Amino acid sequence: MFTAERQARVACPDCGLVQRLPAVRRRHIAECRRCGRLLAGPAAGRVDAPLALALAALLLLIPATVEPLLRVASHGAARISWLWSGIAGLWREGFAPLATIVGAFSLALPYIYLAGLIGVLLSLRLGLRPHVGLAFRWVMRLRPWMMLEIFLVGCFVAYSRLRLVVGVHVLEGGWCLLAATAALLLAMTQLDERTVWEALPLRYERDQHGRVGPHVCQRDSDPRAIACTACELLVTAAHEGSACPRCAATLHERKPHAFTVTAALVAAAFLLYVPANALPVLTLVSFGHEQSSTLITGVLELIHNRLWPLALIVFLASIVVPLLKLCGLTWMLLATLQGSSRLLIGRTRFFRLIDTVGSWSNIDVFVASVLVALLQFGAVAQARAASGLTAFAAVVILTMIATRTFDTRLMWDAPQGG
Repeated sequence: MFTAERQARVACPDCGLVQRLPAVRRRHIAECRRCGRLLAGPAAGRVDAPLALALAALLLLIPATVEPLLRVASHGAARISWLWSGIAGLWREGFAPLATIVGAFSLALPYIYLAGLIGVLLSLRLGLRPHVGLAFRWVMRLRPWMMLEIFLVGCFVAYSRLRLVVGVHVLEGGWCLLAATAALLLAMTQLDERTVWEALPLRYERDQHGRVGPHVCQRDSDPRAIACTACELLVTAAHEGSACPRCAATLHERKPHAFTVTAALVAAAFLLYVPANALPVLTLVSFGHEQSSTLITGVLELIHNRLWPLALIVFLASIVVPLLKLCGLTWMLLATLQGSSRLLIGRTRFFRLIDTVGSWSNIDVFVASVLVALLQFGAVAQARAASGLTAFAAVVILTMIATRTFDTRLMWDAPQGG
């Protein structure tokens, strides 16, 4: 088992409390004593398990990309879909932004993420650590945007809807995609970020006397130490604005312009939320008859066909989650502006929830991409993306960026006057 020396002190990334982190034994966890944030998980110290699982996921993703996923047949005609077919279909219909989003989230970023993660873990395993901190920082930044598991659920929803009108068969690529996603999710459960960070060497800078030493990273003696917003390394407050000695991120006591940027993103998302729900997201053609479907009518269609579990998933992901994120972020911004100390722990935990589930709202976008790729039988049966889908994708992306830019520590600073 890989082992690394733990920091004597850590700062909670959610509430900013500086505290001592004890050595975490196997199958134990360490949480922030103020807000309950997980600081070290039960997978602490492991490198081999996530490395093996990530490598398996990458090897399975290759045949999932080159082999067909699904085959549909209707009235003697058949169509086959690959992982990239929905991207091509959306692009062909003039929805280039949507095609780019689907291509990035379901195809490009999974490969980049897995390759980067394997490179980092393999470097640690072999003892080759130069520039690993910078690489791991970008790998962690890509994680929320790598949506292979959400794309798989979107395929399952599309499969269930297609079965109502045409014959559908899962092909080799589809089973490989299922296996690759399972391996990826298992790798995530075995990966402890703090284990990786603490195994990395620090790059110290020279002081005014030309000396190099650990004075750049004083963890115990400086009461005003600040935490790197990327790797959570504690450094002296005097080094704010310089590069982190572990991951090379620019050091800030709090995320720059977090309040104003988040407020602007939330306002823009609110403006797009109305057309995203009012305009059709998909147009279905059946024997020459066109029927436009909005987000809510898509849910009602699943209920009508007694696909209750799928209807609940789509309703929560497409209707409830975006609205919860917008209202929740608005509540947090207003409470911070007013300097309120009420429900601080509740607000912080609620933020963690919407940050975790926010990307699942893209299910509808992935469902549409699969339907557009497969349901192309002329006037007999056809699916086309509609303008509401673009507005909806914009809402999801804006709210995801808003949760990335918001700094929950501002909520804890506000009652104390900043």
